Amino acid sequence: MGSLFSSDKKNKEDIEMALSKAKEIVSSNPVVVFSKTYCGYCKRVKQLLSQLGATYKVVELDEESDGNEIQAALEEWTGQRTVPNVFIAAKHIGGCDSVTGKHEMGELLPMLNEAGVIANNSAQL
Repeated sequence: MGSLFSSDKKNKEDIEMALSKAKEIVSSNPVVVFSKTYCGYCKRVKQLLSQLGATYKVVELDEESDGNEIQAALEEWTGQRTVPNVFIAAKHIGGCDSVTGKHEMGELLPMLNEAGVIANNSAQL
């Protein structure tokens, strides 16, 4: 039975380390997309950000050695387990529906401009 408890403790420590890593990434980059390479919703968000001319940091969780732990840590931090999991100016925005919804309401581009990630201010998609 002891091994069960020690693996739970190890897993909790791994998630705590992953949470610290995720928070460092978010605080160091104006726009962050936690993503998976095969996810269509992730591709849609990355494509939209690119079309708007935004520079952003992508963390492909399926390519990170601690991707599962980061995803678990993001769920603990934001309440959202799914990807994409998007942050703008260190503020949790949400997933694909949240990002595209903000774009449709005309809120996304001003947020990106305020975060300083739009190189070409003529982007008005």
